[in-house]
Amino acid sequence: MTDILPTSDRLKDKVAIVTGAGCVGSGWGNGRAVAVLFALAGAKVFAVDRDLNAMEETLGRIREAGGEVTPFACDVTDSQAVAAMVAACKETYGTVDILVNNVGGSAAGGAVALAEDKFDAQIALNLRSVYLTCKHVLPLMEAQSSGSIINTASTSGIRWTGSAQVAYAASKAGVIQLSRVTAVEYAPKGIRVNTVVPGQLHTPMVEVRLAGQRTGGDVSKLLDTRLARIPLGFMGDGRDTAFAALYLASDEARFVTGTEIIVDGGMTARCD
Repeated sequence: MTDILPTSDRLKDKVAIVTGAGCVGSGWGNGRAVAVLFALAGAKVFAVDRDLNAMEETLGRIREAGGEVTPFACDVTDSQAVAAMVAACKETYGTVDILVNNVGGSAAGGAVALAEDKFDAQIALNLRSVYLTCKHVLPLMEAQSSGSIINTASTSGIRWTGSAQVAYAASKAGVIQLSRVTAVEYAPKGIRVNTVVPGQLHTPMVEVRLAGQRTGGDVSKLLDTRLARIPLGFMGDGRDTAFAALYLASDEARFVTGTEIIVDGGMTARCD
């Protein structure tokens, strides 16, 4: 798979908020891939990131393909900012049909080593952000008796994945349970809530940030370590997350809610 290929109009005329639609480098991060793929599937994408510059490649890819996208800068850990973002999407496109939460990041450290302020920051970035976007989007979806929310967690939220990152793991586990509880509460109102659980993908963040945190900047060493855990023998990237999210956002998943799709090449199914 060398690039995302055009899809059928699976999301034609749908309005999708995609948070974390930027990326720390060139290539396929989860948010960028979701935004581009959803636009290719016919959605009107409201692309959100706290750094507009980080979305330049995302916006360029969508526009080059003839898709529709509106960028918006927002800190999704701030309730007032999220409320303004949702209001801006409604003003631009009239509604919100799909919400995809992709904001997140990891910090190394176990329960003793990790500083308290870093723990709090991880919970805010990875979990509070999901809570806030759901809080402000759900009333719009409830008013129209329809909607699909896809939250991005991590295999770190369900397994030990090679390093002590207790706040990241706890927050991503929280995302999964937040999604399940919200799915059951809002199912009678026509709203589906699901989670994509990516494994150890080769995204730009691996080279820009994780290699420095884990292997002293040695990208090849980190990639080899991650690859050794994957039964399929290759690493996916953000496009694999995006295709799972596309299914959950589409009407093909009309009977799917309160569950997770694990995208990890079989890593978490291993016993060793």
